[in-house]
Amino acid sequence: MSHAAPRSTPPPTRAARHGKPHDVVVIGSGFGGLFATKALADAPVRVTVIDGTATHLFQPLLYQVATGVLSVGEISPATRDVLRRQRNARVLLGVVTEIDLARREVVSRSPLGERRTPYDSLVVAAGAGQSYFGNDRFADFAPGLKSIDDALEIRGRVFGSFELAELSTDDAERDRLTTFVVVGAGPTGVEMAGQLAELAHRSLREDFRHLDPSRARIVLVDPVPAVLPGYPEKLQAAAARTLEDLGVELLMGHKVVDLDDTGVVVEDGDGRRTRIEAQTKVWAAGVAASPLGRSLGEQSGAEVDRAGRVVVEPNGSLPGHPEVFVVGDMAARQGVPGVAPAAMQTGRYAAEEIVRQVRGEPSAGPFVYRDKGSLATVSRFQAVAKIGPVQQSGFVAWLLWLGVHLVYLVGFKNRITTLLHWAVSFVGRGRSERTATWQQVVGRGALRSRGQDRPTRPTRSVLDD
Repeated sequence: MSHAAPRSTPPPTRAARHGKPHDVVVIGSGFGGLFATKALADAPVRVTVIDGTATHLFQPLLYQVATGVLSVGEISPATRDVLRRQRNARVLLGVVTEIDLARREVVSRSPLGERRTPYDSLVVAAGAGQSYFGNDRFADFAPGLKSIDDALEIRGRVFGSFELAELSTDDAERDRLTTFVVVGAGPTGVEMAGQLAELAHRSLREDFRHLDPSRARIVLVDPVPAVLPGYPEKLQAAAARTLEDLGVELLMGHKVVDLDDTGVVVEDGDGRRTRIEAQTKVWAAGVAASPLGRSLGEQSGAEVDRAGRVVVEPNGSLPGHPEVFVVGDMAARQGVPGVAPAAMQTGRYAAEEIVRQVRGEPSAGPFVYRDKGSLATVSRFQAVAKIGPVQQSGFVAWLLWLGVHLVYLVGFKNRITTLLHWAVSFVGRGRSERTATWQQVVGRGALRSRGQDRPTRPTRSVLDD
């Protein structure tokens, strides 16, 4: 990592040269981009947010969309609605395809064509996607959990699998349809596996006439020796016990070596391979930063790590380009994890550095990450939490998890509706968000492998609702 002190005075900006307001462009409206934008609300700048969806996605709760607990709108409000009172900010829909460092322009693409947006300062917060470790074909059969599209597709596959199992008269096929494999035992994988178990064993228990959902098989696979790597052993053990009590099979120390439409092949530490017949697979292992990271590295000469993250200066700026800040999952910083609080903090810090530059003040120095703890929910009323020296599991940790996530949700209305949905799902048994289209039920890979693009029957069914 470079430890050279960033230049305190960046080169003359467009604003300085032409007497125009200082233009800040923010790429992405996730935690890093949104918090950077809001931190510039009172600054003497104009902010342009460019994002491919123009929504702020609360990614940590995507698994609850995928399992029918929450709706899309509750975790993904429109960015322009969030920023409606911030008069110095505007939102543009567009997928950023290039950052021209020499011309200080961001090139984006929308259905209306290409757009070039000039900047004086730039915040790159494009986030990260799923990494399949070189096996990109797995994506057709095992969606990740990084976007709304991913969550909706997984939701369709999960609920569709139960619907198809109700129709099946073959025991082996029914078992395959109600086997769910989650790859990756980090927080997302653990939370997904826990909710799948709750869904099958509790929420859907009385919904079917020929199918017993409680017989569903949920398998959690990861090459690591224990769930929640990075958490203290005490909390790992507590999470594992809770998952096993829910009926989740833990295949720790196993890696996925092949994956197709109908199942998964796993390999243990001794090289023995086992095939698991499963209709629904969820990939929650590995992340890869936006391709913009490698592009920045090629233009600036900055180091880029294996995940595509840019090794930044101590204050978060791009080496050789003090007007460009890389935040959140796109930045490689020693001791800074790829979690939402880190994205928020780096976004805010980038905004503070930009304000200092506009005022002609020197940099405040290296960014210092403040670890506010780690939280992961395992199931209804069960979570694990590490805050400083305090390690807690069970109901108290679950209440803490609820409170923290409610605080970080954007918008009062979203907090209220989320709380109501949690009450329905966790206190009761309801899952109100169970809509699934035909395409979501059969999956992208299955459609292609079977040569289908739409239902073979023209009549409407429950799968079309």
